[in-house]
Amino acid sequence: MERRAFLGGTLLAAIGLLIRPGRTEALGGVLPEIGQPSPRFDLDGVAPGADGTVLETHLASDDFRGRWVALYFYPKDFTSGCTLEARGFQRDLASFHARKAEVVGVSADDAEAHLSFCGSEGLAYPLLSDPGGVVSRRYGSWMAPFSARHTFLMDPDGVLRANWVAVRPSGHSQEVLAELIRLQGETVL
Repeated sequence: MERRAFLGGTLLAAIGLLIRPGRTEALGGVLPEIGQPSPRFDLDGVAPGADGTVLETHLASDDFRGRWVALYFYPKDFTSGCTLEARGFQRDLASFHARKAEVVGVSADDAEAHLSFCGSEGLAYPLLSDPGGVVSRRYGSWMAPFSARHTFLMDPDGVLRANWVAVRPSGHSQEVLAELIRLQGETVL
């Protein structure tokens, strides 16, 4: 009986260490808190040019102030799940833009891989490169050497309003869009 009580107490103590108020753990690290300013990012990558070509660029979180942002982290360009997820966001891009929201993808791939991926998939939104996982870590989305499949929705003031972890690529953009619509219904556009 004493052994069972000891093991039970040890288990409860271990669980207590893992569950801390205000902190949410996910595969990939500690997630930023909903309702708090989202972690900053400042990364190289690619983005569509005015003429529709894809160009190398440098974007920071401040570049998106005044707009909603769906920031999604994904493991690798040209893999089946990542391609499916990217196509979904591209399919729904006009709906995001109609709601004054931008879509931005982040992975550990370099700008050259992103350039090729955007070109082959016809992606018209930015893909940013985080090869060392610096930004991915800030979002609790780093499983070296890849970003974990997580998505974060930020409001025009840069405040984190929703997140998704362990994302299923099929239909994910529709989930994010539905939450954006719900949140915007609670606020003035």
